[in-house]
Amino acid sequence: MKLDELDKKLVEHYPEYVIPKSVVRDLKIGYNVPSYVLEHLLGTYADMSDPAKIAGVDTVRKILHDHYLRPDMAEFVKMNLRDKGFFRVIDRLSAYLDTKQDHYVAQLQNLKIKDGVIEDHLVREHPKMLLGGMWAIVDLLYDSNTYPGRPFVVEKIHPIQLSNFIKDSFISRRKHFSASEWIDVIIRSIGLEPTKMSDRQKLFQLLRLVPLAEKNYNMVELGPRATGKSYIYREISPYAFLISGGDTTVAQLFYNISAKKVGLVGEWDLVAFDEVAGVDFKDSRALQMLKDFMESGSFARDVEVVAEASIVFNGNINDDVQTLLKLSHLFEPFPQKMQDTALLDRIHAYLPGWEVDKLRSELFTSHYGFAIDFFSEVLRSLRGDSAVTALDKHYSLGSQLNRRDEKGTRKTCSGLLKIIYPDGSYEEEGIKQVLEFALECRRRVKEQLKKLGGLEFWDTNFSYITKEDKRETYVAVKEGGERALISQDPLPPGVVYTVSMADGRANLLKIEAVVTPGSGKRRASGSTALRDAMNTALSHISAHQNRFLPSGASLKNYDIALQTSQLLGDSYEKDISVAV
Repeated sequence: MKLDELDKKLVEHYPEYVIPKSVVRDLKIGYNVPSYVLEHLLGTYADMSDPAKIAGVDTVRKILHDHYLRPDMAEFVKMNLRDKGFFRVIDRLSAYLDTKQDHYVAQLQNLKIKDGVIEDHLVREHPKMLLGGMWAIVDLLYDSNTYPGRPFVVEKIHPIQLSNFIKDSFISRRKHFSASEWIDVIIRSIGLEPTKMSDRQKLFQLLRLVPLAEKNYNMVELGPRATGKSYIYREISPYAFLISGGDTTVAQLFYNISAKKVGLVGEWDLVAFDEVAGVDFKDSRALQMLKDFMESGSFARDVEVVAEASIVFNGNINDDVQTLLKLSHLFEPFPQKMQDTALLDRIHAYLPGWEVDKLRSELFTSHYGFAIDFFSEVLRSLRGDSAVTALDKHYSLGSQLNRRDEKGTRKTCSGLLKIIYPDGSYEEEGIKQVLEFALECRRRVKEQLKKLGGLEFWDTNFSYITKEDKRETYVAVKEGGERALISQDPLPPGVVYTVSMADGRANLLKIEAVVTPGSGKRRASGSTALRDAMNTALSHISAHQNRFLPSGASLKNYDIALQTSQLLGDSYEKDISVAV
């Protein structure tokens, strides 16, 4: 690999924290372990500060050869363990409490040990064993005399994660990189090559990291297969837990009353539902507790519990997005009981997975990046910070964003800004780019809620105002905008385009009306003048409804919502009520 300028700069300023990703990729062939495991071993046993003289890789390779085992080697290793009495293994270790015998039982994934002996103090020191397991270097003993029938004994555990992280040392060196360079460093750190990506593709990858850098962040990503939806959480952080479909219980996710133990949301920084279509909450309480937790970061289950885990929903969209938008909505892959507007409204951002490039071989990098065990600690350290003040200094949010819209947008901005500017040296252009992307991702949620819930979620004209010149800018979702201002397709019922003259200039507007069964409610969005114009039209229609409706029908049985989008121009007159 030939070093480029970014490689040289990264090695110069972070020599002790970086590795060439080509080495990781080569090692990963034959060893089915997460990247953070390999990179932890490389960081511990190899010296990569001098690109021309990388040392210690053979040592890591030997450690993997001697101590990491494939599942088909399990019985052979057990034989050696029995003969020698001791073996050190790299494996995924989990544990559970056997209430009948009143002791903990250890399990090792690849070694296929399901009834190992483990002391209580080891479980207390490493509680993640009880919550899905953890990768570790495990010292095992074979003692059939003391434990007849259960001879495999966990003697010592070495968690595979960085033992020492100095945040100030990391942050102080950020100043040597421009924002674009830093983004490329991050992309390379997760194993991808930024020179093969557009700026928008890079934003998608950064957004995937936000749940690891922002407490209680809720995100959804739906899209085709092979785009790396779960790759980030499976490979780069020991603090993320993936639930791969199937039954999900209250005790597993939230709180086990009998064991008096907080579940996954209390022990992990991120809990991701990997195949959301297969998630099944058998206990109806689980869905309500999930709503409470996604809203406030707390839930009640015998006791009031506060936790900080982010929630991510991943899944597949197999249909064309435009077809799905016409026939249904973008939450369609969710199980029916989870297509609940109260739950979905708590999602802060919807990442459009159908836009993300598939992971082709050319997208994986060979260049230098931060070692993943180090980078995962960086992300974790950012969870205690907030960057929303940077946003408030330059911009305010438009009137159509409600409290949840603002919260989601701000949390997305905070997460992205912390990742790009961990030293707090924000750039206004960078803040603007992040803000527009955050608004788009929250608006995508709201647009689908409008399809599901109608009137309550009608305000979707998201915008931001520049404080310096008071200019308001509207932000659209990519999949919802036509190539032309006025679509060539036949307009759906309730949509009309009109022109309003103001100060001798023409202003192009789009008016949308939705009529749903209800109790006669009327709602018009926009400025006071605009609402007055539309209410005038509604009053006229109500007064003359016999001319418009079939005999015996009444508008009292329907709710009507009106929304106007300004496509061209910056003002309008009350005469638009005629168009309504």
